[in-house]
Parts: sequence; C-alpha cells; structure tokens
Amino acid sequence: MTPNRTLAPDIKDAVEFDVQLKPYHSYTLDNGTTVYSIDAGAEEVVMVELVFFAGNWHEQKNIVAATTNHLLKNGTNKKDAFAINEHFEFHGAYLSRSCFNETATITLHCLNKHLGKLLPVVTELLTDAIFPESELGIYKQNQKQRLEVNLKKCDFVANRLIDEYVYGFNHPYGKYTSANDFNELQQQDLIDFYKQYYTNGKCLVFVAGKLLPDTEALLNKELGQLPFNQNEVVLQPILQVPAIDKKYSITNDADGVQTAIRIARPFPNRHHPDFSKVQILNNLFGGFFGSRLMSNIREEKGYTYGIHSFIQNHLHNTAWLISTEAGRDVADATITEVYKEMEILRNETIDAEELDLVRNYMIGSLLGDLDGPFQIIARWKNYILNNVTAEYFYNSLATVRNVSAEELQALAVKYLNPDEFYELKVV
Repeated sequence: MTPNRTLAPDIKDAVEFDVQLKPYHSYTLDNGTTVYSIDAGAEEVVMVELVFFAGNWHEQKNIVAATTNHLLKNGTNKKDAFAINEHFEFHGAYLSRSCFNETATITLHCLNKHLGKLLPVVTELLTDAIFPESELGIYKQNQKQRLEVNLKKCDFVANRLIDEYVYGFNHPYGKYTSANDFNELQQQDLIDFYKQYYTNGKCLVFVAGKLLPDTEALLNKELGQLPFNQNEVVLQPILQVPAIDKKYSITNDADGVQTAIRIARPFPNRHHPDFSKVQILNNLFGGFFGSRLMSNIREEKGYTYGIHSFIQNHLHNTAWLISTEAGRDVADATITEVYKEMEILRNETIDAEELDLVRNYMIGSLLGDLDGPFQIIARWKNYILNNVTAEYFYNSLATVRNVSAEELQALAVKYLNPDEFYELKVV
C-alpha cells in the first residue's frame, strides 16, 4: 500500500513502543567454550568478540593485564607486528583489544566471507604470541610519555583520584599507574599472564552480524580446539577501603584556569533492588542533556559546557559519580548548585511532565542502543557478565514506565545526601 505523503504520520511517545530484546542462540565448542550468537542485519559483516577473564583484577603486578592485552598482536614466532596488521588490513578487517577490571577482550570486525581467513591468525595470537622486547620497549616509552602529558591535565588527575577515594588504592577499581610501574614491567610478566589467562584461560565468545551457515563449524574448528577453560579462574575478593576524609582540593597546575570537579559516593551494583529506579532518578538529576544539572549549571548559570551524572558499570560494588570541569572562579559555586539540586529532589515531588520526558528519553535511547546486531550482542554480553537474564531487561522497562514520583523522591532522600559523597576539586 502506497503511503499518503500529504498526511503527517501519527506521533507516538517512546513509552508506547513494544520494545523487545532479540534472544541469542548459544552453543558450546568442543573445548567447553560457550558461544553467544545473534544472526541479524542486512550487511555482509560479522563481529567475533572473545572475552577473557584477564582484567587487572587478576594481575599480581600493576599494568601487566593491560600491557599483555595491548601487545597480543605485536608479534608471534611466525609473524611480526607489521605482518599481522597487514593481514587484517588486506582483508578490510579490524582487530581491537581492550582491558577492563575483570575481563579483557579481543574483537574482530570483518566481512563474513573473510572470517575463515582471519580466525586462524586470531588463533595464532592466542597460542603463539611472544611479546618481543623491542615492542615492549616502545610501548613502555610511549606510555610513560603519554602519562607525563596526561598528568598535567586536571580532568585526568581527578578521574584517577576520585576512584582511589571511593574504592581504595589497592582495589582494582581504585588503583592507577605510575612511570615506575612501566620501568618495572618485564617480558616474562606478560608471558606468564598470557599463558594463564589467555592461552589456558576462561573464555566466552560473542558473535553477531549476518552469519553464514558455516559460522558455527568454523568457530569450532579454529577456537574449539584451543586449551581454553582448563583451569578455573577464581576472582579473589579484594576489600574496598574508601578514604576517611570526604573533601579534597588539589592544585595540579598553579596557573590553571579550569577546575575538574568530581563528586561521588559508593553505590551497590545492578543486583540491588533500587538499581533500576535509581537509573531513572540519575537521568533526571544529571544523566542527559535535559537533566536538572545541565539546565541549571550549564544553561542557566553558564558555569560549564557540560555536567554529567552516572553510575559506573562495574560487576561488583560501584559508584554514583557527578563529573564536570568549570572555571576556577566558579568551581565552589558549581558544587553548591549540585548539592542544591540534590536538596530539591529530596524535598519536592517531581513534576509529571518532567518525569514523562525522562521516561521517553530512556526508552528512546534504548531503541537506539538496540539498532543492529552488534548493539544487541553488546547488551547481552553486559547482562551475561553481570549474571542477569532477559527478565532484567523487561523488568527495567516496566520500572521506567511505572515508577512513581514519590518512589523517586524516597530514593533521593535515601541516596542524595551530600555528607555521603566524596568531593574533589583539581586545578
């Protein structure tokens, strides 16, 4: 039926849409590795992401996990770094690595027809990486130079310190690097970590895109024969030791004209019954461009280009964080306004129109986040690593649609108390 272009389409609020999370298909390779798969999309592309439990939580020496992950593709016994990169580029593919607190990833994006030519090289990197001394030396030099530059930036220093205050320096979420950490890094540290947490490590595989019929067999041929999952990876508990003092003011650059402001408090993770409702309160408070913090501190006062509030995405206990940079002369006034907005949320019921705006923003954003197979599998990966199911997704949707202004006010009374927040200014 040809649409009538003279008539405007019906306008629907995002909350009226029936949002569905496409389920994944899972199967197990010969070596016990679980694969989570989404077959969708119109383009002839595929993404294969290998998730290893090889984050900095598992390292015995600072920055070993991140360095091992970065140098995985910098040489094997058969290929040097140039040959490895050239192979992926020749096939129009991109191989990336990332290291997080508990996990580390290797991610391949390519045309689906080239997957069979690229997976064997990925396998080679996982079984035969040698971490050449020359590559390690270049990496250490570059990282020390980058660190030296970054330490002059107030926002970089503030991001390091606020995590230390909330979690403690010896906690994986709170520790940070120094130049001496790079000086002490040895090739053997990387080799030992690589063998334990990659070659013989715990691995999950996430696959998404327009999958060819032989994808499962191909993954089993190349990845299912590796010695993954032979040893149980135990996440040793590490005590969170927050700082005693709550307020800090640091002069990093005596001539600096901008102040980095971080205000944060410890907060439970997504398994806590308040988490989904607090996400709504957070968005209203400072989670999007139309939030109260943005309207007040950016639009009305002009103290900053942007201010944001968010809950860190950690698998364990996390933090609620407000982050901004403001002029040095208005830093204290900015902090005052943050606390003022907390007070208003504690004392006044949220207007129905504002709450509807936030509901529509959150569900509209969710629709965008589920636009395509790569985005869908990314959400599933987050859920699987956090040990939650599709029920969590639909319960969260119901919470967004149904939470009341009174419930949000009660949560503001419970959590938005200035005395419970760490406050940091770095000039």
